[in-house]
This record gives sequence, structure tokens and C-alpha cells, in this order.
Amino acid sequence: MATLKDVAKLANVDVSTVSRALNNTSYVHPDTKKKIFKAVEQLSYRPNLLAKGLKQGKRRTLGVVVPSVNLSLFGEIVQGIEMQAGNRGYSLMICMTKDDPDIEAECLNRLRNGLVDGILIASTGQNTRLIRDIKANGVAVVQLVRNQDRKFSSVEADCFSCGYEAAKYLYKKGCTKIGFINGSTEFTPYAERYRGYHKAMKELSLKEYQVESGLPRGNYFKDGYKGVERLKEAFDDVDGIMVAADMQGIGVLRALKESGKKVPEEVKVISLTGHAIGGMLETAMTSMELPGREMGQRAADMILEDIEAADDEKPSVQHMVFGTKLIERETT
Repeated sequence: MATLKDVAKLANVDVSTVSRALNNTSYVHPDTKKKIFKAVEQLSYRPNLLAKGLKQGKRRTLGVVVPSVNLSLFGEIVQGIEMQAGNRGYSLMICMTKDDPDIEAECLNRLRNGLVDGILIASTGQNTRLIRDIKANGVAVVQLVRNQDRKFSSVEADCFSCGYEAAKYLYKKGCTKIGFINGSTEFTPYAERYRGYHKAMKELSLKEYQVESGLPRGNYFKDGYKGVERLKEAFDDVDGIMVAADMQGIGVLRALKESGKKVPEEVKVISLTGHAIGGMLETAMTSMELPGREMGQRAADMILEDIEAADDEKPSVQHMVFGTKLIERETT
């Protein structure tokens, strides 16, 4: 691999002159620049961004801490982060926590002691003191999806409106026995979705019934599958089911098929966290679509703005909220 010294030797100039020309930090005669750029092209020279970053006190690496990237919204968010960070010369270190606070703490400590300039995190909310300590030590922090601490910038979705509009939508489609299979409301997005569902059901004077996840974290398919049985305890004949995520919806569709219920004729199903998988099912799922990649790109922009700003010019805390879009498919 060619070095700065190799470029300087071929162009017959000092290393400092090559550095000034490539970084455009001070005047270099146009003819000299031309020779340097020709040598760069000839040698296929690529600057060592890590070494450069270390000299500037930066590692050009971001840590991403999420529950999972498998068939989930977080997978799309990570893609958006990677795309935007890569365009700016940054790489990612990805940690998956399965929403276990102990695993999350271990990931955070590893990243803090490693080579990262910033951490983007979908937090469990159980390691707030540790995250604040990391931030106080100069590592930028941005929250993904879950705004667990208002002291940190965040990129999230309007989950309240998502739950509210989905319930109203099912009612307009003729549903009057609408159950909600949710995730754990200890996490803000699930709590906000329930709040929206609760408001809609109150306005419609309908009985509400929420099933919270009672299984090991991340087992969304079984959440949906088992949730159908639990809904039957509240409704003799449920005709509308809201699920927090597409994978829960897949479990619901399986359970309904096994029980002989026809979708959407007898039961209508809507997911509140739609992504690519929902539209690819044999019975494509109606969903409130979240712009995962755009959310990831915006989160990357926010953390890089913080990382690259001078100490006395750091941006203020920002809370970016993305809207959702109803996509009607075969389950309603």
C-alpha cells in the first residue's frame, strides 16, 4: 500500500507539501499540485483515515447498540446509518443486546474503552447513569427509536399517532372487537402506541384489551402466536388485531390460519411497525410504515455533527420525530 512518503518521492516534493496539497490547508503552487495528484493517481494512494483520525483525537468509528437487526425495523435503521456514515469516512461497530440491560452495559463499556467517537443506541432505559458518564467523557450519544432520556438527542417515530390512527382505521373497516398485541410498555415506543390505542378506544366507546409480551425478549413471532389465544379470553370473537411489529403479525396470521379464521373476512390485522417483510408475505400485511433508512441517515447526521463540531460549538440537544404512513394490503 502506497504511503505519503511514496507520493512525495514520486512527485519530487517534501512530505509536508503533499500533506498541504491533499488537505488544502495552505497554498501550494498549481503545477506542484498537479504533479502530486498525478503521483497519487499513479500509486493508487488512499489516505489512512484511522491514523489521521487518531492524530485529530478521532477514531472515525461509530458504535451502534440495538436489540437485534434480524427482520426488524432496527435492521433498516442500521442500513441508513451505515450508508450515511460510510459517505463521511466512518465505519460501524454493531452490538446486539436482545434488550438485556446486562448485555447492554457490557456493550457500552466495550465501546467506551474501544475506538468509537459516538454511540447510537436503542436503550433499555436501565443504564442511564452509564450512558451519561460516557457522554461526559466526550463520546457523542444519540438515541434510536426510544427516547428514554431527554438529555440526549433522539430520532424516533410518532408512535402515539401510530396506535391511535390504526385503531380508528380498523373501526372504519367494521371492527368493533379490537385487541392489541404489544411489546413491553417499559419501552417508550410500546407505551406510546398503547396510549394512542387507549385514546382511540375510549373515543369509540369500545372495550380495549392489550396483550403485553410475556415471553423472552425478541421472540416476536411467539408473542403474536400466543397473543391470539390471550385475546380470546377478552373477546368471544375478536375481529381486529393490532400488533406492535411485523414479526408479531406473522405469528398472528399463523395462529388464525390454524384456528380456521379467515383474514381479512373474519379478522383484520394491522402492524404498527411496518417494514419490507410485511409486503412480501403470502397474505401481505397492512401496516403503519416507518421510514427506517431515513431515520438511520438522520441519526448519523446528528451524531456526526456533534463529533465534528469544535468543543465550543457543539449542537444543542435535538429530538427528531418521524411520521408514519398507512399502507393498505391484504390483511384488512
